Amino acid sequence: MQQKGAIQIIEWEDLDKRKFYSLGVFMTLTTRATVYPASLIRTRLQVQKGKAVYSGTFDAFCKILRTEGVRGLYRGFMINTFTLVSGQAYITTYELVRKYVSNYSPSNTVKSVVAGGAASLVAQTITVPIDVVSQHLMMQGQGEHHSRFKVKPKMMLATSKRNPTFGQSREITVQIFAADGFRGFYRGYVASLLTYIPNSALWWPFYHFYAEKLSLMAPSGCPHLILQAVAGPMAAATASTITNPMDVVRARVQVEGRTSVIETFKQLLAEEGIWVMTKGLSARVISSMPTSVLIVVGYETLKRLSLRAELIETRHW
Repeated sequence: MQQKGAIQIIEWEDLDKRKFYSLGVFMTLTTRATVYPASLIRTRLQVQKGKAVYSGTFDAFCKILRTEGVRGLYRGFMINTFTLVSGQAYITTYELVRKYVSNYSPSNTVKSVVAGGAASLVAQTITVPIDVVSQHLMMQGQGEHHSRFKVKPKMMLATSKRNPTFGQSREITVQIFAADGFRGFYRGYVASLLTYIPNSALWWPFYHFYAEKLSLMAPSGCPHLILQAVAGPMAAATASTITNPMDVVRARVQVEGRTSVIETFKQLLAEEGIWVMTKGLSARVISSMPTSVLIVVGYETLKRLSLRAELIETRHW
């Protein structure tokens, strides 16, 4: 276990892996369910032309809730739950790469940057096909005219009269495969990597940096978990602001069926100006900040609960 300022970092070798994975699934599912509505709103804002449907985050929330109900805020959520696999892959990759890099560099920043980027690469390879289907489902309803694929009215009616099923997900999946083949599920893969690898590589070092600074400023006896819970959203806001332009491009590529990241970027600038790069930023920050609180509190608590039995009595928080 390493020391970073006043904050102790629990490393991979300190964990009981059985506890770590079983508790980790619950933590990941809870986090995704909490922030999914903000992710849906962000996607719709980024894909719409100008302000054709929504004038902003709050306006989108009110309109979706009024016209589509609470279920409208969770369009595509069922298929999105498959990203639990990528969540576990992300955690495992991050911890293993961090351990590997420690053999070559003692710097926590270096370990965080490399491990965060590698973890995102692995996770996005699993997540992108799920995201492609999920985002098309998100656009059904008020934003459906921006999506290349649409759920048939009969399917929408049928699924609205019974418990949620994977019917709409299957419908969209079939349409994507018929139009684009297997490659259609990896549309926007490069844009996703250009968005999420830097975001992840930035989030971890900023998180540790802010946690260290806060620990130096905090009064003696302040619980470390509180400092970490504050550092998480600060890191999320910083990383989200820096990487938002690529997130806008990624959303357009995946939903509108574009093929070139560079051409999409140029077209967006030509049509809507430089401010298009800030589209969905407030929704992204709104979703990423509470997500970071949940992730930090959940993840740090998860690691403490998963500490190997022989180490429990030697650790004091």
